[in-house]
Amino acid sequence: MQTSQLLLLLCVGPLNSLSVQSAEVVEQCPESILSNERRRTCPKKCQQDSDCGNKRQCLCDGPCGLSCVAPGRTCPWPLPAGRHFDVTLHSPSPAFSALMEVRCHPGYTMASGLDAVIRRCQSDRKWSGDDPECTGRNIETEAKSKPSCPLPDHELLFIHGSPAVGMSVQYQCSPGSVLVGNSENFCHRDQTWRYPHPICQRVFCPPPQEVNQGYLVAVQKSKYNVGDSVYYLCKKTFLLDGLNQVTCQLDGTWSTIPTCRASCPIPAQRSRVIVGAVKSWPYDVTDGLVTHSKNVTFFCKHPERFCSFTATETCFDGMLTAPSCYSEPTWLQYKLFPHRLVSEITPCEPADLDLVTLE
Repeated sequence: MQTSQLLLLLCVGPLNSLSVQSAEVVEQCPESILSNERRRTCPKKCQQDSDCGNKRQCLCDGPCGLSCVAPGRTCPWPLPAGRHFDVTLHSPSPAFSALMEVRCHPGYTMASGLDAVIRRCQSDRKWSGDDPECTGRNIETEAKSKPSCPLPDHELLFIHGSPAVGMSVQYQCSPGSVLVGNSENFCHRDQTWRYPHPICQRVFCPPPQEVNQGYLVAVQKSKYNVGDSVYYLCKKTFLLDGLNQVTCQLDGTWSTIPTCRASCPIPAQRSRVIVGAVKSWPYDVTDGLVTHSKNVTFFCKHPERFCSFTATETCFDGMLTAPSCYSEPTWLQYKLFPHRLVSEITPCEPADLDLVTLE
């Protein structure tokens, strides 16, 4: 099975295990999700979420089977650059059941003979399997045994191929740096290279931008290394739209910066509305505000019948307008005839609603 196919199957397995419970989970919880998983200790066994404590779920945890897991816990990330291999995260975050691929550089393999392996984030906050070690032919030894061109000594620069006379090499930089110069070279008969050796220049990110109505939680530096993370928080009544963790990427840019979205005042005073499946007076909702992306359901009067129907609007960054069918009751209606307010009268029958046309 190709590595890409194996990775696809593994991604489907852990994700499915997070969404099913009880007997259905048992059927989908193998003793080991990956062949390289080994555990000394396991969390508490379970059959359903109610068997676990607060903030823990009954999930499939590799060789431990169904266990009480805190799904928000993360494994170490980013990992330090390895010798002769690259590491890639194949999940949105290094949380429980996230998958990581370790791939050897060309010409190198692991002790198992494979050039790539998949590791999983376990509930003990450790990546499954052993730390990888990629080995292969030693081009420095090869260079001493045959007429060859001299090799550069640069800790960030990896060389693939043979430096022997008449042979070519390819250059690659370790993660967090970029290649400056030619990516390939050729060794002439006089033991000189066709081009000067390239260099690996470290990549840095500039200070992250501030967010309007938000706070930046980070160690203040003039530049940040690849893999460094900062965090954003929003001021009171504002909601973070996006991930609160932003990471310095390989190209020297930050991952997507979130936005702090404003809450919306409810555009009704003398009529009840539905917020979060609860029918309430606007003044009973905290500060009379709903957060960004929250739905508010209004009550509208049938144009010909003495009954009500509902229409829903969504708060978007401080903007929430009542639907066109909604009419705010007068003060006299509210005080003298509260039982006749549209929000309090009988809901319309489905057949009556066929006559209603919303603009």
